[in-house]
Amino acid sequence: MNVSSSLVQRNTLPFLKSACLRMTAPLGQPRGSAAARLRQTLRMVQAGRPMAAAADNSEATPPAMAHTDARTGYMLPPPEMAAVVDAPPEPTLSFSPDRKMVLQLGRPPSNPPISELARPELKLAGLRIDPETFSRSRMSYYTDLMFTPFHDALVLPAPAADCHHPTGIPPGSWINYARWSPDSRHVALTLRSSAEGARGPLRLWTVDTESWQAREVFPGTRGLNTIFIRHYDWMDSDTIIAALIPEDHPTLPVKPATVGGPKVEDNSSGKKSQARTYPDLLASPHDEAVFDHLGTSQLVSVKISTGAVTRLGPSKQYTGAHASPDGRYLLVSYFHRPYSYSVPCGRFPKSIELWSADGTPLRVIADLPLAEDIPVAFDSCRQGPRHLEWRDDKPAELAWIECQDGGDPAVAAEPRDIVYTLEAGDLEAEARPLVSTNLRCGGIVWGDDALALLYESEWKSRRSIVSTFSPGSGGAAPQVLFDRNYEDAYTDPGSPALRRTRWSTYVLARLDGARRLLLQGSGAGPTGSRPFLDVLEVDSKATRRLWQSSPPFFETTSTILSDEDERTITLDGLRILATRESEREPPQFYIKSFANDGRDISERCISAFPHPYPTLKGLSQEIVRYKRDDGVELNATLYLPPGYDKDRDGPLPCLLWAYPREYKDKAAAGQLRRSPHHFSAVGASSPLIFLTRGWAVLDGPGFPIVAEGDEEPNDTFLEQLTASARAAVEEVVRRGVAHPSAVAIAGHSYGAFMAANLLAHAPDLFACGVGRSGAYNRTLTPFSFQQEQRTLWEVPETYLKMSPFMHADKVRRPLLLIHGADDNNTGTFTLQSERFYAALKGHGCVTRLVVLPHESHGYRARESVMHALYEMNAWLDRFCRSALEGQRGAAGMVAGEDRAGEQKQGAAERSGDALVAAAAERDT
Repeated sequence: MNVSSSLVQRNTLPFLKSACLRMTAPLGQPRGSAAARLRQTLRMVQAGRPMAAAADNSEATPPAMAHTDARTGYMLPPPEMAAVVDAPPEPTLSFSPDRKMVLQLGRPPSNPPISELARPELKLAGLRIDPETFSRSRMSYYTDLMFTPFHDALVLPAPAADCHHPTGIPPGSWINYARWSPDSRHVALTLRSSAEGARGPLRLWTVDTESWQAREVFPGTRGLNTIFIRHYDWMDSDTIIAALIPEDHPTLPVKPATVGGPKVEDNSSGKKSQARTYPDLLASPHDEAVFDHLGTSQLVSVKISTGAVTRLGPSKQYTGAHASPDGRYLLVSYFHRPYSYSVPCGRFPKSIELWSADGTPLRVIADLPLAEDIPVAFDSCRQGPRHLEWRDDKPAELAWIECQDGGDPAVAAEPRDIVYTLEAGDLEAEARPLVSTNLRCGGIVWGDDALALLYESEWKSRRSIVSTFSPGSGGAAPQVLFDRNYEDAYTDPGSPALRRTRWSTYVLARLDGARRLLLQGSGAGPTGSRPFLDVLEVDSKATRRLWQSSPPFFETTSTILSDEDERTITLDGLRILATRESEREPPQFYIKSFANDGRDISERCISAFPHPYPTLKGLSQEIVRYKRDDGVELNATLYLPPGYDKDRDGPLPCLLWAYPREYKDKAAAGQLRRSPHHFSAVGASSPLIFLTRGWAVLDGPGFPIVAEGDEEPNDTFLEQLTASARAAVEEVVRRGVAHPSAVAIAGHSYGAFMAANLLAHAPDLFACGVGRSGAYNRTLTPFSFQQEQRTLWEVPETYLKMSPFMHADKVRRPLLLIHGADDNNTGTFTLQSERFYAALKGHGCVTRLVVLPHESHGYRARESVMHALYEMNAWLDRFCRSALEGQRGAAGMVAGEDRAGEQKQGAAERSGDALVAAAAERDT
């Protein structure tokens, strides 16, 4: 199928590559100067009005659009853009629990072929399922794996000659879910075929890290069911629990040729049930039958050493099977009917049970009913136990949270949430309240019986509280550690570093076994983000800075590497994995080693990743700061192409790529959350790819929507949006890197919504726009959207005012719409772009709609990514770059006319002098 003809609709101006050169005035009108006629032509182009001189030239192809993939019918962007898309990805790395080995997983090209996305796919209960593989559809994968010893001279990625390569893995297999056993003796992984035809389910394999032999774990079975239980679980170093397709599983239910009756949904009880606009829901009894068929699995455990398999319980719609840290118990959950046609499966009825490791049910922890009535307001939650988990610091103790307000934050309640725990081994015991919160509980980071961290927050006030408490003290009140506005990045104290336990769980890394923690923070500040590592004295709240990133680098710390056994974490001998990057150099891995109570730091680089985009190696980036007319501080990153010189080259066409965000505090809205020393990551979906085409890119300009106190941000959304855009455009023009006639606005999802609104309400700022996968009619998302928690019926004026669909008649700048044909994001279904396109076309707007087959909210297939870039590049060249070139041409022609006038005047003066001299000579 030729996408450019059958899946692209157009209502655009013909290409004007020669229009600016035709200077003949209509018959009977004065010709005027060529420069004046050129200016008039440019004004017509910029206003989006057709020109009689080129009334219908829709088949004309701009030079920048002449890149075609003859194999597929998709279009290709210019080669310099395609080269960035096809840049080879670096391998993924995984350190063994004993820190003696590194697993190196090879990655395929970032964008698979469209044939992968075109494979069979079922959309059921909010999920997208591959019925041939009994897994989620469109899974990524690894292409190979190799092991290298973790030694002092290690440099990653390790050459293949220096690595161990497992034997026995079928050639061409795709690898997923590679996980170390707790003792580092084995790595388990799943394999599937890469063949183009029918594919079977994933198969579980293990690799022995002593013999380097790989073998299949469940030969002769039908394979894994990973739709709900998306991977297996190590119960101990020799035992794995997994979900298999039942051996007696019937074939997929066949859809009836005729509908058995009407579709009926009933709310006779008058119960209030609000829901956002969810995609891919169940819609018929046949859907329910298929959902049951594909989701049903059989739990089994297997001994890796002997291959002995134990069947655990009957076949059901299992959604989870998690072993306790000591491997003696299982926390098992499964769906059951009745299902819903209104909400995704995450809200279906669910039973949660405690089993022994051999599959014997011990007790029911919860039986959660269908949850169609969760309020749409933020901080709402499901009633009953939620966030059920094993305590990371205990061998077998459960913990969960239960709301006390019915799940509705509008209901006054104190406490709002209670955390309960239950010893798995005491079957007669009742769950005991452990700790409570007055805000919505976000969970606990466990340490031990003497120290844990409790998190709670409130969306309405943007308040976050972190408290310490002692789980083993029997009800001691938590002590507040941090109480802050979580929008305020400058006061973020960081997050606690964690250490591995003997069960391969992770708990608070207590220094010297005392009440001292390591905090890792982003270090946001007025001069840019400078990540740090602090020592926190829990009781006094005093901190000591061990390390902080310093210019010209941007560094971060991550995993503690000195936790390979049960030894106490100390500052003498502390080793932490870190990354370092700069404006010119890509991120590299380092190991930072601390001594002398943390005062002495040594480091070693363990990687040598090449620059991924050699053609962009000399790009320029600068954080620019400016103010909105209401005084709100704004910032963005300005990128300029390699070799650009403002004085020599003049203004460039400029692309603004933004995404509005809501705030409750003006000061927080203007804070700088990025670093001037970041390496610029350029990918297929990044606007920075336009640097290869000689554009200036203003990435992430602050478009904050602020409302303090009881005000709501969206009540003044348009006013603040246009003010932010105006400030950004004025800044790049003031700097001389952009011309006011050649600035384009673009964005994805809510950024597309932003772009459409700006073309409707601030058409003087932009030459054109691009909107990818946006939602343009807010009446189609009536039960809240983005950060708006009020419904359409509560604030209809806000919904209507914010919807660019309702202002399609005001859009007078060219707007390109791109959307995936199978968008799975809440509220941004493809119909949004189709209806908006029809509205724009109906009002004579210059617009174009591109629908990418098989694509979801983001675009994955190489063909789709390339075609989207082709469309964007052609559109921006056509309606933005051409305006700048026209301005340059006009300036040149005006200058030429001025020079010609000066030459004529000089000639006249010289001629006059000669005549005077001749007359004088005659008189003489």
